[in-house]
Amino acid sequence: MSKRFLVSLFAVFLTILGFSQSHPDFKKIKIGDNPDAGHYISTRGFKMYYEIYGQGMPLLIIHGNGGSINNFSKQVPYFSQNFKVILADSRSQGKSVDPNDSLSYEMMTDDLNALLDTLKLDSCYVLGWSDGGIDGLLLAIRHPEKVRKLAITGANLWPDTTAVDPYAYYSTIKYCKELLKKEQTPAIKNAYKLNNMMIYEPQISLEQLHTISCPTLVIGGDHDVILPEHTMLIFQNIKDSYLWILPESGHSTLINYAEQFNKTVNDFFQKPFRKIEGDDRFN
Repeated sequence: MSKRFLVSLFAVFLTILGFSQSHPDFKKIKIGDNPDAGHYISTRGFKMYYEIYGQGMPLLIIHGNGGSINNFSKQVPYFSQNFKVILADSRSQGKSVDPNDSLSYEMMTDDLNALLDTLKLDSCYVLGWSDGGIDGLLLAIRHPEKVRKLAITGANLWPDTTAVDPYAYYSTIKYCKELLKKEQTPAIKNAYKLNNMMIYEPQISLEQLHTISCPTLVIGGDHDVILPEHTMLIFQNIKDSYLWILPESGHSTLINYAEQFNKTVNDFFQKPFRKIEGDDRFN
């Protein structure tokens, strides 16, 4: 066996190894509990857990209320092929434990901004689901320089029955009352903190939406717990935005329609935003 052949074989081995490290076998790892991709940062009074996959332009993906990184098992393998995917367990959720009583969407948004600062990222693409969509909107409002493009699904601006399906809204109120009757263990207190927040927050005005300058894709299901007319309202009040309502869909658009969802969001991120005005409206 020649020396040249051995050198070539070793180079091939290194190439394969590099590929496997940047493109992990997602059938063998658990997203949200992956020691090879997971890290903690101490920031703003708590330890935030986050994971990173892939290479390329950074893409921050934000989960919903009571969720965690592992909610995106159908998104990470897809988007990590073209992006550096960053996912964090939001404050008081998943592995990001915070026993303090206070919690707000603004706090979680500023936590994410601190994470981007720690990673030395001046801007990124953002995808948010439910509460993560709210955080995405607030990130574009409070830290506009950080968001290149924003895609949100199932987000709301305020917490009443003009925005949220009445059944879901009153069920949350009932659940919070039930939690107060239970023994106040740390887990019960945390559940109450998360759910009680949804009764009173967010409080995002249409005037705040008008300040969003990044291209935005506003998504919802036609039978979402966030009423379609409210999703339409968000779209109508962001200057450079598209609207996508999925038929025969509830709140879990990115799970139940993962393949179509991923491709559509990826195309939105990759292609230049196009204003559709004048004669273009006939096309």
